[in-house]
Amino acid sequence: MNDLLAGLQSAFGLIIHLDHDLVEISLRSLQVTLSAVFISAAIGLPFGAWLSVTRFRYRRFAIALLNALMGLPPVVVGLFVYILLSRSGPFGVLDLLFTPTAMIIAQVIIVTPIIASIAHQSMRELWFLYHDLLISIKTTKWQRMQALLWDGRRSLLTATLTGFGRGIGEIGAIMIVGGNIDHLTRVLTTAIALEVGKGDFPLALGLGIILISIAILINLSIHVLSRTEREGTW
Repeated sequence: MNDLLAGLQSAFGLIIHLDHDLVEISLRSLQVTLSAVFISAAIGLPFGAWLSVTRFRYRRFAIALLNALMGLPPVVVGLFVYILLSRSGPFGVLDLLFTPTAMIIAQVIIVTPIIASIAHQSMRELWFLYHDLLISIKTTKWQRMQALLWDGRRSLLTATLTGFGRGIGEIGAIMIVGGNIDHLTRVLTTAIALEVGKGDFPLALGLGIILISIAILINLSIHVLSRTEREGTW
């Protein structure tokens, strides 16, 4: 018990004094995840809107596949990206393996189906409400998508935050493609695993506290947004 209290005290000391390693790892983790979520949202939100307003032969299969991709095993994604970016892979010439860019690519593959699926579920309900109106005024498909994206902005922000929460806690894929290299690809989750293995519990606890704080902040934001949406106010 005393060891735990001492470790927590040391961890809070590192946070209060803005330990260089702790700050560097935290900022890199945010940089990677925010970049991945931005790209994922740019892909997933319009795709979710398009899937809501478009009817085609294999639409049900596409929706089922999208939902299934939400559960992609991160280590499999990491292995797939590793093969693509390795020297013998099709994109090996780009020399992206074991860089933050490779980590962002892996997170985009993991997060995009989550954002797209949640966005589609939200905009499908809006499309049901606006279907007759938007068709009667002869809007184009792009105008219909714009209307859904704007009116569903609260739920779409929730979808994006959900994707961020999934990305910030990812370890399997980014460990494979990033390599957990000090001062280059080490992020919160990989650093925690490494420091525990080394026995440096104060730094591991400090990083863990930051990661938990981010997760709590994301969940509180989702709760507030969901509550605001139910009350019908922005």
